[in-house]
Amino acid sequence: MTQKKILIIDSDAASRNFIVRKLQDLDFEVLQAGSGKEGLILMWRDRPDLVIVDPVLSDIKGEEFAFKLHNDSRSANLPLIALSSDHNPDRIKTCRDAGFNEYITKSGQAVSMLTDTVNRLFGITTETMKQGGLMMVFLSAKGGTGTSSVCANTALNISKHHPDARIAVADLVFPIGSIAQIVGYEGKENIVTISRKEAMETGVDFLQTELPRMDVWQFNLLAGSPDPELSNQLNVERIWGLVSELKSAYDYVLVDIGRSLSKITLPLIQHADLVAVLISTDISTISLTGTILDYLKTKGVSQEKIYTILNRHAGLEGLSKREAETMLDININTAIPYLTTNFGFANSQHLPFTIKFPNDTASIIFHESAREMAALAQKNRNE
Repeated sequence: MTQKKILIIDSDAASRNFIVRKLQDLDFEVLQAGSGKEGLILMWRDRPDLVIVDPVLSDIKGEEFAFKLHNDSRSANLPLIALSSDHNPDRIKTCRDAGFNEYITKSGQAVSMLTDTVNRLFGITTETMKQGGLMMVFLSAKGGTGTSSVCANTALNISKHHPDARIAVADLVFPIGSIAQIVGYEGKENIVTISRKEAMETGVDFLQTELPRMDVWQFNLLAGSPDPELSNQLNVERIWGLVSELKSAYDYVLVDIGRSLSKITLPLIQHADLVAVLISTDISTISLTGTILDYLKTKGVSQEKIYTILNRHAGLEGLSKREAETMLDININTAIPYLTTNFGFANSQHLPFTIKFPNDTASIIFHESAREMAALAQKNRNE
């Protein structure tokens, strides 16, 4: 992965050096300047990927600096962050109007806010997402298709094929997650509480040691929000950084987004090694699934990355696999048969289906589909 280069411009040497060290700890290449004029020279000569500047400079006003940056072809599209001790709302507004992407005031939370902002402005790139563990995203076009149950059971079965692998499941279904209820987790840590911690607190070591281990399920869990009120407190800007850290900490990261397709989850789908799309057999869901598949295609998600699962666990009614394939004009990768009440019974006891009903046909299907999905994800990563 190409190391990102950041330029820090601040007349206060102590403040500048502190931020430099923090960004170097995050594996960024950092340039620094003590004046606006020196910063402009470094910016146009060394071509950083992002500039952080205290607009209270001794030689150039921050607003003038932004004007010079955005009116030169070499730096016109360069992201620009203000990191300043000036809390004046009028100054914040003039800097915003001048072209600063973000304005962060120096405080106890400044480093965490700066880290999150840098990650967001850089975005999730193909290069960064090809690092670390394989990522699978599970989604559906409509609720009630069993996405969370299939995600959790797939993780368990991947562990059977790869017993030495470290596996994490992240519940990004909003406003209420459901995997915690399926696997029997009752702890207080979840995606919302962890997103509100400082970035320095939630690195690889934290995610490997502090995420609860669900021993029966053979994975560590980043639980979803337990209620809509807490969901409103989610620090959205931390999502990309947390997922990236999960991929550094684990060999497989399975992300359940259910039907929560949004600007938060779309980048994860676009850069996943595999996208598992759950389909139920009623006509309305088939139609909505077609819309979702068409949409993902327009967003650059290739057909090779999509693994479709027809889930008939809820009942015998509805379309057959062949009818669903005809309507969607695709080949469905696997189909889960009607499971009477067994699926719900296993969930109510917080047990994987393949442990509760090891001789059931569906257990064999879960086992084989997990093997196929892991192999396909690896193949997609290698290409």
